[in-house]
Amino acid sequence: MPNLAAEPNHRVAALLYDGLGTFEFAISAEVFGLDRPEFGDDWYSYVSCSEERRPVRANGHVEITPEAGLEALAEAGTIIIPGWKTNGEPPSPAVVDAILKAHSNGARLATICSGVFLLASLGLADGQTVTTHWKYADRLRVLFPGIDVDPDVLYIDHGNILTSAGSAAGIDLLLHIVRKDFGPDRANQVARRLIMPPHRDGGQAQFIERPVPRQANSKLSALLDAVRARPQEGWTIGRMAREAAMSERTMIRRFNESLGLSPGEWLVETRVDAARQLLEAGSTGIDEVAELSGFGSAATLRHHFRNRLGVSPARYRDRFLRNAA
Repeated sequence: MPNLAAEPNHRVAALLYDGLGTFEFAISAEVFGLDRPEFGDDWYSYVSCSEERRPVRANGHVEITPEAGLEALAEAGTIIIPGWKTNGEPPSPAVVDAILKAHSNGARLATICSGVFLLASLGLADGQTVTTHWKYADRLRVLFPGIDVDPDVLYIDHGNILTSAGSAAGIDLLLHIVRKDFGPDRANQVARRLIMPPHRDGGQAQFIERPVPRQANSKLSALLDAVRARPQEGWTIGRMAREAAMSERTMIRRFNESLGLSPGEWLVETRVDAARQLLEAGSTGIDEVAELSGFGSAATLRHHFRNRLGVSPARYRDRFLRNAA
């Protein structure tokens, strides 16, 4: 009989290989491997490992010596795959065996950038929606037609299979893992030490919630901040233009130039994000979430929430609270 009171497995192992993504590995070490005395013993233990424990050649003419061999994967609760070869070359039998055994024993597999190519080669992503860096998306589809590739998101969480987009999106994924394991306050502390926003997105299908403007525009920035602070208000195109001291035509052009979205599209995504945050708090009913996020009705909230995150508001709240428990 399983031990239902068993402590969660907070051992994290990063898989090293020749051609390793230096940045991808470094962010995993930064998030999970640094000493954090402010958290006491209630934190992760972190180990780097490679086949036969041999040093690997990483990008940027760097050589990294791992702490352990592949046996470390068997003890890990989370395995980080910091990139992988994108030419379809299969991993060695030893790596295949170690990953499959660890996963079958419950290890959570998290990939950064091209790391999903390893999971795809093992058949672990078959039938799932995954993400990767946009420049690898078409190659991933061609090599592994049995998976669905969504290049327009930062990361996707299927519970024991998590994938992230380009390198920096890996930080978002790793903070998401911290948030699931230890809650938002702990994730916020880690993000603060990284000098970055603690939560750029959320949910099952992860969409960028706050696109970074391509061109600085103080009037537009002030408008974006105002809408985010008060999403429940009646933000029509006309009101948004007046708030930004622009004509409607100019404002629409500025949105497209800076964010790659129309004002209406951005407003819906902002309200979805506001709803998501309310749902994660867990103490607000669906009707009130709809009002506070600006959708007005539960039916409208469900429509937009499901379109963008692939799950109903109620189910999202239930899954999030269950994962955070």
